[in-house]
Amino acid sequence: MPREARVDRRRYLQAIGGTVATLSVAGCQSDSGDSQTLTAGTAPGFPPFEMKQDGELVGFDVELLEAVVAATEYELSGWEELEFKSLIPALNNGNVDVVAAGMTINDERDKAIDFSDPYYSSNQAIIVRENGSFSPSSLEDLSEAAVGAQKGTTGESVIKDQLIEAGTIQQSQYNAYGNYGLAVEDLLNENVDVIIIDVPVANSFVADRPIKSAFVHETGEQFGFGIQSGNDELAGALNSGLTTVEDDGTYRDLTEKWFGQK
Repeated sequence: MPREARVDRRRYLQAIGGTVATLSVAGCQSDSGDSQTLTAGTAPGFPPFEMKQDGELVGFDVELLEAVVAATEYELSGWEELEFKSLIPALNNGNVDVVAAGMTINDERDKAIDFSDPYYSSNQAIIVRENGSFSPSSLEDLSEAAVGAQKGTTGESVIKDQLIEAGTIQQSQYNAYGNYGLAVEDLLNENVDVIIIDVPVANSFVADRPIKSAFVHETGEQFGFGIQSGNDELAGALNSGLTTVEDDGTYRDLTEKWFGQK
């Protein structure tokens, strides 16, 4: 994907305050010659981006991708629910055609897949127990702590790159989880002292659990929809769809619905 296209959308995100392949065998097939179908992949347990409510898959990513695809000549045939770490392999082996899972665009992932333009910006929250005595104010304060994050996320990268490799903590102090629901449970059960998680997701958990954000570690990551490398046609369609939902107010409505922001 052209880097200048990403820069343009980064400017858009800044302007609104920072909130924001080869076709696979399984998907992208034309049934009638008029449209192409897409199977989307996601990883529930990352509220308010994707989660299960009463057995139904819901969330900002879910509604946003559905609106974006509806603004293109593609059709969304359904969703596959996977662990976050399994999404890129599923994309590359053709089990899904597009990933919508609060996935940060970074250099490592760029080597494996392509991304749409960014659609949301975030930082990392350091979460602790609300009534606990531990109240860190910087990463250096985590030197004696048991820390947790979801596998394959930016939170895990912060732990590995800025804590373990820096010598602030030992590998044995890190606990990896398949999803953040399990990480929060372990935090509440005092099996870990801290979890590192995207700010909007942290806010969702903090709203109904006795946990709090001790501080925010600024990473400036940006989320994009993942697609197979080289699928410029789909990338262009998704980017066009993003522009449409931004221009017609759908993006604004969804951010207000799921994040309480206009």
